[in-house]
Amino acid sequence: TTTTISAAAVKAFRERTGLPLMDCKNALMESGGDEEKAYEVLRMRGKQLQDKRSDRETAFGRFGHYIGTDKQVGAMVELLCESAPVTSNDQFIQLANDLAKQLATGPGAATADELLAQPSPSKPGMTLAEQKEEMFNRIREVFNVGRMVRVDSTCGGYHHNAGTTAGVLVKIEGGTNDAAKDVSMHIAAMKPQVLNKEDLDPEQVAKERVILREAAIAEGKPVAIVDKMVEGRLRQYCAERALVEQPCVKDDKMSVGQYAKNNGMTVHAFWHWVIGEKA
Repeated sequence: TTTTISAAAVKAFRERTGLPLMDCKNALMESGGDEEKAYEVLRMRGKQLQDKRSDRETAFGRFGHYIGTDKQVGAMVELLCESAPVTSNDQFIQLANDLAKQLATGPGAATADELLAQPSPSKPGMTLAEQKEEMFNRIREVFNVGRMVRVDSTCGGYHHNAGTTAGVLVKIEGGTNDAAKDVSMHIAAMKPQVLNKEDLDPEQVAKERVILREAAIAEGKPVAIVDKMVEGRLRQYCAERALVEQPCVKDDKMSVGQYAKNNGMTVHAFWHWVIGEKA
């Protein structure tokens, strides 16, 4: 006997899955009207389809954060997708933050697959992989988990989705969430290379010293003052690239280091990632 599926049942099932009407109808027919079985049928098909589509370019995305001065651990996870509109989808935002929360508060993970195999913080009884698959079945885009970092310390952070999507995580001691966010926004805008000038690659600094010296001599400066000039310019070169030395975007009369200090905060490390940049 052929099962008759009412239009209302198909419509309700379509709302649940977000899939085309015919897909929903066929799956319900195959499953004798049992919605759970039909869901499994579609999930299996979705899985096959997902594998076929996994080579698609994921050039968009957003960063999930687990941050706050009330937490002893922090994390940032990159979640990639195929199109810009998906980055502001509530389910996508939820998954990005769930990934970060689980990475921070769970047993940790060295790879994306290890993390995805763990439970979802927002969907009881579901793994993060199942949550990702459920979203795939609705949106039909490939989603990939990119870079991820977990820090055993209080963290602040920031991400912005205007033009380029950037994510920042800062490892901090003391301070406030707002001060940490200000420093994170500064990092996104000014793109420092290192935390302190001592962290710059000595080879890079040595090369710059040679370039500055040649430039000073070419300017016709007397040899007696060339070295002094070069050291002055080199200090500036290093300061421009080190976070704590940079003039603070929020108040350029002070350095970021001074701004942090005024807010009772020490910055110990930072991560600044931009979607689409290869790690």
